Amino acid sequence: MIRLDKYLADMGIGTRQEVKRRIRQGKVTVDGTVVRSPEYKVDEECTVCCDGGRVCYEAFEYYMLNKPAGVVSATEDRTEKTVIDLIGGQRRKDLFPAGRLDKDTEGLLLITNDGALAHRLLSPKKHVDKMYYVRVKGAVTEEDVHAMAEGINIGSSALEEWTKPAVLDIISSGRESAVRLTIQEGKYHQVKRMFLARGKEVTYLKRERMGALALDESLQPGEYRRLTEEELKDLYETDRHA
Repeated sequence: MIRLDKYLADMGIGTRQEVKRRIRQGKVTVDGTVVRSPEYKVDEECTVCCDGGRVCYEAFEYYMLNKPAGVVSATEDRTEKTVIDLIGGQRRKDLFPAGRLDKDTEGLLLITNDGALAHRLLSPKKHVDKMYYVRVKGAVTEEDVHAMAEGINIGSSALEEWTKPAVLDIISSGRESAVRLTIQEGKYHQVKRMFLARGKEVTYLKRERMGALALDESLQPGEYRRLTEEELKDLYETDRHA
């Protein structure tokens, strides 16, 4: 059971104060009866309507976002536009990005309010693959492939910080190279630091996959959609087998 005001606020109808006001004004019904008490308890089986429209409760929501460059992976920021700002409509207040992408990094980002799933997907102990498309200055060689496979020291000269083994696939190599890198961690600026440790500068970075969830290439940067039932099932399978 859940309080009526929380039910409505969770579904993005308004803030707790706004929905309390609507309830007290008689604009909310439960199973066809006007309810004026914000504390009234309802469950998912109840038919809740606000201003004549039905409000169906979902405990969790899952969105795939193609994060554009220039947007920060945060729920709120005083000066920068956030990934949550990109989710339009009557969005719920408890959404957050599952993990972070650097401000200038593009690509797959899961937006949800399922904290337990997000924690398991992001835990280093779970070994969930994160695959990135990367462009770097300079030629990427088989020596780089072997080095990445053994783990890279991305620490400072005074402090070592080794990554776990990573898989590097060379797409093209030259004055500017294109590669795909698969890692199982999410250290601060990790991909950039791994290539920097090999003497190469990352010029473009895009996450294409996290576990079984692959970026929908039809989504333009800044666009998003709900996960399909099949994608959500695969994501939970990733969690269980990681």
